[in-house]
Amino acid sequence: MGNVTAFFKNNIRQYGMVLALVFIMALFQVLTGGILFRPMNITNLVLQNSYVLILGVGMLLCIVTGNVDLSVGSVVAFVGAVAAVFMIDLHMPVVLGIILTLLVGLLVGSFHGYFIAYRKIPPFIVTLGGMLIFRGLTMVILKGQTKAPFAKSIQNIAAGYLPGDFKIAGLNAIAILAGLVLSAIFIAVQLNMRKRKKKYDFEVLPVGLEIVKITLVVLAINTLTLLLAAHNGIPLVLILLASLIFIYTFITQKTISGRHIYALGGNEKAARLSGVKTHRVMFWVYANMGLLAAVAGLVVAGRLNAATPKAGTNFELDAIAACYIGGASASGGVGTVLGTIVGGLVMGVLNNGMSIMGVSVDWQQAIKGMVLLAAVCFDVYTKSKNSSR
Repeated sequence: MGNVTAFFKNNIRQYGMVLALVFIMALFQVLTGGILFRPMNITNLVLQNSYVLILGVGMLLCIVTGNVDLSVGSVVAFVGAVAAVFMIDLHMPVVLGIILTLLVGLLVGSFHGYFIAYRKIPPFIVTLGGMLIFRGLTMVILKGQTKAPFAKSIQNIAAGYLPGDFKIAGLNAIAILAGLVLSAIFIAVQLNMRKRKKKYDFEVLPVGLEIVKITLVVLAINTLTLLLAAHNGIPLVLILLASLIFIYTFITQKTISGRHIYALGGNEKAARLSGVKTHRVMFWVYANMGLLAAVAGLVVAGRLNAATPKAGTNFELDAIAACYIGGASASGGVGTVLGTIVGGLVMGVLNNGMSIMGVSVDWQQAIKGMVLLAAVCFDVYTKSKNSSR
């Protein structure tokens, strides 16, 4: 028991928010009279929060360097406007329109990255300027009006589902199969990781606790896929999000580039002396943020089936909050992709649950602000406690 307690104390940042998410979901399931876990509502949770989670993945890398990007909401709107010009006004093929739109997002991120990395202008100022510039350009392009509609394929990115008419007991068979396959992959990965850690004498969970952890995650995966199967199946945007989570988890945990980002955030001077090309790392972090903002912009445009001047308002705050609530450190050097996803889900469940209960928007904002403040206070507390050991 002492080893288990010590393990959780050493990993409280990693597991604390997961437990908080479980508690919040259970609480709102009771308070909403069971509405939260209805299949349609679970699907809506995925669709409504996809853009926050996509932006959160990119924002995490910015926060790990010790900075933020305040422009992403405006870039989302700008990208949507550009996509509308390409696909609605100029009647470009959808694939070409998507590629050009993503390139525009990459150029916007590179614009920010150049001034931050090579002109040494503080990221706060550069991205604040970007927020104003690209919101203004959105208004110029759209002339204060809404452009619609997009092609059906663009709408499907945000609101479509995997095709499949085959059902098992009235449930979508593809969703059920996906849950079983993901469960098998997760079990194999966890067992392999445990074997490798033991080989190099790293700390591992006790066998009993490892079994409990695997069982709970497998149960969560299959519960989610069963709920999705009971509605329309697996949303396409969930596949996009899962792909981004896998790619960026691999980059941050398994690649040299990922380690350089954490080294830069931990101590920029030490990283530079160790041979890390900090200018290049910072440039690509913000270029990547622009690219992911473009992805989120296409998702938002598809969900609204329109490009609007007000799209993306306050998206940057949601993405930043998701990172901090998910365990990223305000001083940089700490944070994980999965933690950001958990933080985004905490915000999403709070929004959804309070909306179902009829809580006013004013109180929703206040409560989310208190949750964010509590998460940052928790980060400061755990850091000070660890440093005093």
